Amino acid sequence: MKRLIKNSKKWIAIAVIMNLAIVYSCNDSFLDVPATGALDINLLATGPGMEAALISAYSQVNGRANRMASATNWVWGSIRGGDANKGTDPGDFSDINPIQLYEPIPTQGVISDLYTGSYEGVARANAVLKLANLAPNETTAQQNQILQIRAQARFLRAHFYFQLKRSFNNTPYVDETIDVLGAGLTPGIELVKNDVDLWPKIEEDLQFAYDNLPVTQSQVGRVNKWAAAAYLAKVFMYQKKYAQARTLFNLMINPDATGKVVTSNNKTWGLVPYYANIFKASNDNHEESIWAYQAAANTGSVNNANPEFDLNWPYNTGADGPGNCCGFFQPSFELANSFRTSASGLPLLDGSYNTGANQIVTDMGLESDDPFTPDAGNLDPRIDHSIGRRGIMYLDWMKFPGKKWIRNQPNGGPYSPKKYVYYKSDRGSLQDNSTWTPGYTAINYTIIRYADILLMAAEAEIEDGDPALAKVYVNAVRARAANSVLMDGAVPAANYVISQYPPADTWAKDDATREKVRFERKLELSGEGHRFYDLVRWGVASTVIPAYINYEKAKLPGAFNGAVFNAGKDDLLPIPQAQIDISGPTVITQNPGF
Repeated sequence: MKRLIKNSKKWIAIAVIMNLAIVYSCNDSFLDVPATGALDINLLATGPGMEAALISAYSQVNGRANRMASATNWVWGSIRGGDANKGTDPGDFSDINPIQLYEPIPTQGVISDLYTGSYEGVARANAVLKLANLAPNETTAQQNQILQIRAQARFLRAHFYFQLKRSFNNTPYVDETIDVLGAGLTPGIELVKNDVDLWPKIEEDLQFAYDNLPVTQSQVGRVNKWAAAAYLAKVFMYQKKYAQARTLFNLMINPDATGKVVTSNNKTWGLVPYYANIFKASNDNHEESIWAYQAAANTGSVNNANPEFDLNWPYNTGADGPGNCCGFFQPSFELANSFRTSASGLPLLDGSYNTGANQIVTDMGLESDDPFTPDAGNLDPRIDHSIGRRGIMYLDWMKFPGKKWIRNQPNGGPYSPKKYVYYKSDRGSLQDNSTWTPGYTAINYTIIRYADILLMAAEAEIEDGDPALAKVYVNAVRARAANSVLMDGAVPAANYVISQYPPADTWAKDDATREKVRFERKLELSGEGHRFYDLVRWGVASTVIPAYINYEKAKLPGAFNGAVFNAGKDDLLPIPQAQIDISGPTVITQNPGF
């Protein structure tokens, strides 16, 4: 069974109502209105009721009504990190413009969406845990079911708090024992400040999940023991707890970087042989997928599909291409240049990829019927599985026509995103045509994948282990990239030159070695929402992002006019002003500089 559960809308609706009733209840007498009906909490505190509430918590991972709370982090991790520009027209979804300019405003709707959408997930997870406290547990079977539900709910709660922690730092911590967040106007309702470090709380939930979840699940999409181990190791990496992270990574990786843990779909973890197939609906739940948000198309409701990227398709494609709207999330010039390789097939780690002839030849300023020859220099093949560029085949649709599919070149540049885009062969089956855009698909969004684990493990080995093993991990990722050449008929679509780091290249605990791993993450995980958060946790955002702004501004002066990254301030987003207004500035304090 590929999808989690598709026919539980009635139970989910009841669970959401219960969630609001439990989490946001109060005792103001003027609100006492005779009930016209009653929801039996004991009915919900049963196996089907708890499962429905749990599915409701799973469903919030993609943000639902709060699209900016999605785990894709395409705005927060990728646009802020320099993977992509906002793209489209300046006036379309203009609330993202200040994010691209590093001018976030506490009253912005997109920031509120991230905050409230994450807390909606917390509330749903807490509601599950409240039900588990009420559920009968007389038999061993009941006790085991409750334990498994608790473990999944605590994993999900940790995920939502992780989203909050790395975006806002400390926010109010609310668990299943607290009735209300931030009201403070009614006796008996607890105020919650944002003065508690969230990291230990997140660790505690993930440790509980790791200790109690099974190695495999009967339904893919449900988190298992190894998803919890991977997430906990990631949390350790954010805190520079490299020894603890390395212990978990060593449980998950063979020394030769091949997988050794059996996943819930009875595959052994490993790298998908062909890079593009990581992001292909027909290959969902592959061996590289450690935890993925499950999606389905043509079920009768697009709510079951993947809606995260419905704005991010090439523009004006008509029947010749996917989506047809709306031209957001255009890969940056700087990212494209990063795929340039040396004569020996290694990255240009000295930054020279942004200079002179190393810069990728583009069709910027050209009409689609103007003559154009694609770049003939050495390239990492991952560029053409990640970025749509003129003259190169765009999945199985056609060769990317350039400006014809770009909404506003001067605002977003010449490129379109390519990951998580549906294939022509998927139309009507793994893609949904029942709503305003054909951009709803059955493509799972992979939140944690095996290459991510390998590259974090490489970091941990450099800091607290064997740097030579870090090279093994990075070379495994590069070997898969070399095996992923895009073909144009019988020949490669571009001049792909990529190699592994050679035996004579000695890796050590030094900045040069760190940069090799960090650059590999940039290439491998581009557009997947990691880059900004990586730069901040490495402590290099204050140098990397201003350089990116200066380069991109020269290409797109209108889109980056006024952009300035303020070190010590722009590492975080402002807490939404509405949250402070509700509780008062002595309860929830704003982040520095806002």
